[in-house]
Amino acid sequence: MTYISPKILTKEYFISEYRDNPRYELADGELIDMEPTGPHETVSGKVATKIGIHFVSEQLPWFIPRTCLIYPFADAATARRPDVVVLDETVLDREPLWEREPVITLGRSIKLVVEVVSTNWETDYARKVEEYALLGIPEYWIVDYRGLGGVAFIGKPKQPTFTVCQLVEDIYIQQQYRLNQLINSPLFPHLQLRLNDILPR
Repeated sequence: MTYISPKILTKEYFISEYRDNPRYELADGELIDMEPTGPHETVSGKVATKIGIHFVSEQLPWFIPRTCLIYPFADAATARRPDVVVLDETVLDREPLWEREPVITLGRSIKLVVEVVSTNWETDYARKVEEYALLGIPEYWIVDYRGLGGVAFIGKPKQPTFTVCQLVEDIYIQQQYRLNQLINSPLFPHLQLRLNDILPR
Protein backbone atom coordinates (compact mmCIF):
# COMPACT_ATOMS: atom_id res chain seq x y z
CA MET A 1 0.00 0.00 0.00
CA THR A 2 1.34 3.42 -0.95
CA TYR A 3 0.11 6.87 0.02
CA ILE A 4 0.41 8.87 -3.18
CA SER A 5 -1.76 11.99 -3.06
CA PRO A 6 0.23 15.25 -2.93
CA LYS A 7 -2.81 17.07 -1.58
CA ILE A 8 -5.79 16.33 0.63
CA LEU A 9 -8.77 15.07 -1.38
CA THR A 10 -12.46 15.24 -0.59
CA LYS A 11 -14.70 12.18 -0.78
CA GLU A 12 -16.64 13.85 -3.57
CA TYR A 13 -13.51 14.36 -5.67
CA PHE A 14 -12.35 10.83 -4.96
CA ILE A 15 -15.68 9.39 -6.10
CA SER A 16 -15.73 11.48 -9.27
CA GLU A 17 -12.18 10.50 -10.25
CA TYR A 18 -11.60 7.05 -8.76
CA ARG A 19 -15.01 5.45 -8.17
CA ASP A 20 -14.51 2.80 -10.86
CA ASN A 21 -10.83 2.17 -10.21
CA PRO A 22 -10.51 -0.73 -7.74
CA ARG A 23 -6.86 0.04 -7.11
CA TYR A 24 -7.48 3.07 -4.90
CA GLU A 25 -9.15 4.02 -1.65
CA LEU A 26 -9.12 7.19 0.44
CA ALA A 27 -8.00 7.59 4.07
CA ASP A 28 -8.27 10.98 5.75
CA GLY A 29 -8.05 12.71 2.39
CA GLU A 30 -4.98 10.78 1.23
CA LEU A 31 -5.16 8.70 -1.93
CA ILE A 32 -3.95 5.16 -1.27
CA ASP A 33 -2.69 2.82 -3.98
CA MET A 34 -3.56 -0.61 -2.59
CA GLU A 35 -1.08 -2.33 -4.93
CA PRO A 36 -2.99 -5.59 -5.39
CA THR A 37 -1.02 -8.61 -6.59
CA GLY A 38 -2.17 -11.69 -8.47
CA PRO A 39 -2.04 -13.95 -5.39
CA HIS A 40 -3.95 -11.33 -3.37
CA GLU A 41 -6.70 -11.29 -6.01
CA THR A 42 -6.68 -15.10 -6.09
CA VAL A 43 -7.41 -15.26 -2.37
CA SER A 44 -10.13 -12.59 -2.43
CA GLY A 45 -11.74 -14.23 -5.48
CA LYS A 46 -11.79 -17.64 -3.79
CA VAL A 47 -13.31 -16.16 -0.62
CA ALA A 48 -16.02 -14.44 -2.65
CA THR A 49 -16.77 -17.64 -4.56
CA LYS A 50 -17.02 -19.80 -1.43
CA ILE A 51 -19.36 -17.47 0.46
CA GLY A 52 -21.35 -16.58 -2.65
CA ILE A 53 -22.15 -20.21 -3.34
CA HIS A 54 -23.09 -20.63 0.30
CA PHE A 55 -25.56 -17.80 0.63
CA VAL A 56 -27.14 -18.64 -2.71
CA SER A 57 -27.70 -22.20 -1.49
CA GLU A 58 -29.10 -20.82 1.78
CA GLN A 59 -31.41 -18.51 -0.26
CA LEU A 60 -30.26 -15.39 1.56
CA PRO A 61 -31.15 -12.03 -0.05
CA TRP A 62 -27.50 -10.99 -0.14
CA PHE A 63 -25.00 -10.38 -2.93
CA ILE A 64 -21.37 -9.43 -3.54
CA PRO A 65 -21.08 -6.29 -5.69
CA ARG A 66 -18.41 -6.17 -8.35
CA THR A 67 -17.30 -2.81 -6.99
CA CYS A 68 -18.35 -0.94 -3.88
CA LEU A 69 -17.12 1.96 -1.76
CA ILE A 70 -17.89 2.35 1.93
CA TYR A 71 -17.95 5.67 3.76
CA PRO A 72 -17.07 4.77 7.35
CA PHE A 73 -17.92 8.24 8.67
CA ALA A 74 -19.98 11.04 7.20
CA ASP A 75 -17.60 13.80 8.31
CA ALA A 76 -14.29 12.17 7.32
CA ALA A 77 -12.58 12.12 3.92
CA THR A 78 -12.33 8.33 3.98
CA ALA A 79 -13.72 5.84 1.47
CA ARG A 80 -12.90 2.17 1.94
CA ARG A 81 -12.92 -0.48 -0.77
CA PRO A 82 -12.94 -3.92 0.93
CA ASP A 83 -11.60 -6.90 -0.97
CA VAL A 84 -15.01 -8.56 -0.51
CA VAL A 85 -18.23 -7.00 0.79
CA VAL A 86 -21.58 -8.73 1.25
CA LEU A 87 -24.63 -6.46 0.98
CA ASP A 88 -28.20 -7.03 2.12
CA GLU A 89 -30.39 -6.23 -0.87
CA THR A 90 -33.51 -5.83 1.28
CA VAL A 91 -32.27 -2.57 2.85
CA LEU A 92 -30.49 -0.88 -0.04
CA ASP A 93 -33.53 1.31 -0.74
CA ARG A 94 -32.47 3.29 2.37
CA GLU A 95 -29.01 4.01 1.00
CA PRO A 96 -28.97 7.65 -0.18
CA LEU A 97 -26.37 7.19 -2.96
CA TRP A 98 -26.92 3.62 -4.13
CA GLU A 99 -29.33 4.44 -6.97
CA ARG A 100 -26.71 6.69 -8.58
CA GLU A 101 -23.41 5.09 -7.60
CA PRO A 102 -22.11 1.99 -5.76
CA VAL A 103 -21.48 3.76 -2.47
CA ILE A 104 -22.61 2.48 0.93
CA THR A 105 -23.02 4.88 3.85
CA LEU A 106 -25.09 2.82 6.29
CA GLY A 107 -23.60 -0.07 8.24
CA ARG A 108 -26.91 -1.98 8.27
CA SER A 109 -26.58 -2.51 4.51
CA ILE A 110 -23.42 -4.58 5.06
CA LYS A 111 -23.41 -8.15 6.40
CA LEU A 112 -19.70 -8.88 6.00
CA VAL A 113 -16.44 -7.24 4.94
CA VAL A 114 -13.30 -9.19 4.09
CA GLU A 115 -9.81 -7.75 3.85
CA VAL A 116 -6.97 -9.82 2.41
CA VAL A 117 -3.80 -8.68 4.16
CA SER A 118 -0.92 -7.25 2.18
CA THR A 119 1.90 -4.92 3.22
CA ASN A 120 -0.60 -2.56 4.87
CA TRP A 121 -1.40 -5.09 7.59
CA GLU A 122 -1.50 -2.41 10.29
CA THR A 123 -4.56 -0.84 8.67
CA ASP A 124 -6.42 -4.15 8.37
CA TYR A 125 -5.72 -5.24 11.96
CA ALA A 126 -6.19 -1.89 13.71
CA ARG A 127 -7.85 1.02 11.97
CA LYS A 128 -10.36 -0.96 9.90
CA VAL A 129 -11.31 -3.03 12.95
CA GLU A 130 -12.39 0.22 14.61
CA GLU A 131 -14.04 1.71 11.52
CA TYR A 132 -16.09 -1.36 10.65
CA ALA A 133 -17.13 -1.87 14.29
CA LEU A 134 -18.32 1.74 14.52
CA LEU A 135 -20.36 1.19 11.37
CA GLY A 136 -22.02 -1.81 13.02
CA ILE A 137 -20.93 -4.41 10.45
CA PRO A 138 -21.74 -7.83 12.02
CA GLU A 139 -18.63 -9.63 10.78
CA TYR A 140 -15.21 -8.67 9.52
CA TRP A 141 -12.77 -11.29 8.21
CA ILE A 142 -9.04 -10.65 8.03
CA VAL A 143 -7.36 -13.13 5.70
CA ASP A 144 -3.62 -13.03 6.35
CA TYR A 145 -2.61 -15.77 3.96
CA ARG A 146 1.11 -14.94 4.12
CA GLY A 147 1.31 -14.37 7.87
CA LEU A 148 2.35 -10.73 7.52
CA GLY A 149 0.59 -9.28 10.56
CA GLY A 150 2.43 -8.25 13.69
CA VAL A 151 3.07 -10.79 16.43
CA ALA A 152 0.57 -8.95 18.65
CA PHE A 153 -2.14 -9.80 16.12
CA ILE A 154 -1.27 -13.28 14.83
CA GLY A 155 1.08 -14.67 17.48
CA LYS A 156 4.48 -16.26 17.28
CA PRO A 157 5.72 -17.93 15.20
CA LYS A 158 4.02 -15.88 12.50
CA GLN A 159 1.99 -18.06 10.14
CA PRO A 160 -1.00 -17.81 7.81
CA THR A 161 -3.98 -16.73 9.87
CA PHE A 162 -7.70 -16.22 9.25
CA THR A 163 -9.35 -13.93 11.82
CA VAL A 164 -13.11 -13.78 12.26
CA CYS A 165 -14.22 -10.59 14.02
CA GLN A 166 -17.77 -10.86 15.38
CA LEU A 167 -19.50 -7.68 16.54
CA VAL A 168 -20.69 -7.95 20.13
CA GLU A 169 -22.41 -4.74 21.19
CA ASP A 170 -19.98 -2.22 19.70
CA ILE A 171 -16.66 -4.08 19.61
CA TYR A 172 -15.30 -7.05 17.67
CA ILE A 173 -14.55 -10.31 19.45
CA GLN A 174 -11.79 -11.97 17.45
CA GLN A 175 -11.15 -15.66 16.82
CA GLN A 176 -8.10 -16.84 14.88
CA TYR A 177 -7.78 -19.90 12.69
CA ARG A 178 -4.71 -21.55 11.19
CA LEU A 179 -4.22 -23.99 8.33
CA ASN A 180 -6.44 -27.10 8.45
CA GLN A 181 -8.81 -25.61 11.03
CA LEU A 182 -12.52 -25.31 10.23
CA ILE A 183 -13.50 -21.65 10.37
CA ASN A 184 -16.52 -20.81 12.50
CA SER A 185 -18.56 -17.89 11.19
CA PRO A 186 -21.61 -16.83 13.22
CA LEU A 187 -22.95 -15.22 10.04
CA PHE A 188 -22.59 -18.45 8.05
CA PRO A 189 -23.02 -21.25 10.63
CA HIS A 190 -23.19 -23.99 7.96
CA LEU A 191 -20.25 -22.77 5.88
CA GLN A 192 -17.49 -25.35 5.46
CA LEU A 193 -14.35 -23.27 5.00
CA ARG A 194 -10.67 -23.67 5.85
CA LEU A 195 -7.80 -21.33 5.14
CA ASN A 196 -6.33 -24.05 2.92
CA ASP A 197 -9.36 -23.74 0.61
CA ILE A 198 -8.57 -20.15 -0.41
CA LEU A 199 -4.78 -20.13 -0.69
CA PRO A 200 -3.13 -19.59 -4.08
CA ARG A 201 -1.97 -22.83 -5.68
